[in-house]
Amino acid sequence: MSDMTQTPPNATQGGLRRYLPLLGIGTVAIIGAFTLRDYLTFETLRDNREALLAFRDSNLILTLGVFVAAYVAIVGFSLPGASIATLTGGFLFGTLTGSMVNVVAATAGASTIFLAARWGLGARLGAKLENSEGTVKQIKDGIDENQWSMLFLIRLVPAVPFFLANLIPAFLEVPLYRFVVSTFLGIIPGTVVFTSIGAGLGEVFARGETPDFGIIFEPHIIGPILGLAALSALPIVIKAVRGKKDL
Repeated sequence: MSDMTQTPPNATQGGLRRYLPLLGIGTVAIIGAFTLRDYLTFETLRDNREALLAFRDSNLILTLGVFVAAYVAIVGFSLPGASIATLTGGFLFGTLTGSMVNVVAATAGASTIFLAARWGLGARLGAKLENSEGTVKQIKDGIDENQWSMLFLIRLVPAVPFFLANLIPAFLEVPLYRFVVSTFLGIIPGTVVFTSIGAGLGEVFARGETPDFGIIFEPHIIGPILGLAALSALPIVIKAVRGKKDL
């Protein structure tokens, strides 16, 4: 009788394997936070600008490949330096090409951690949320009904950390294609701003100055981004108002 209640060894091993990608990402993130924080900085970019530009001019395709791989790793493993990587994309490839490369690489990296989180924890947390009651259940149902709006909203609101915007959809069992599309489109405004700053770093370096990152919070920059965020939240507000009227 007792043998029938024991968990099969293969089931236990299979359960542990589900957590390996997420544990690997967490381990690399912790190690990277201590070992790379002194390298992935604005000062490092400034001090190595001539070598980077020379390498790009002689190996453009290789530079693109290495940059994309590094950017995907930074985002996928939640390493410090994503902002510096975005600036570097603009510095090396200009605003247009740099923005496209940055958006594609950031989306690929975000999808990596999204899949790892959903594979390891998404199903279990999703089941708990599905069986929940009260306010938690209402929030879960609200997000399910407005997934597109919520996904765009968490991407466009600057207060939501990028890594958190990757994990929340994974725990709510958002389909991969929705996550990829919303991430790709949702990060374009902020990425273009930072990439354009990076594209102008050559002149900033020549003057021996530090770029003004506060520009992203100026009204003509942050206004349209917040406007897009409000637009993405509009369907949620409309449904909430209609729901109250029906009551």
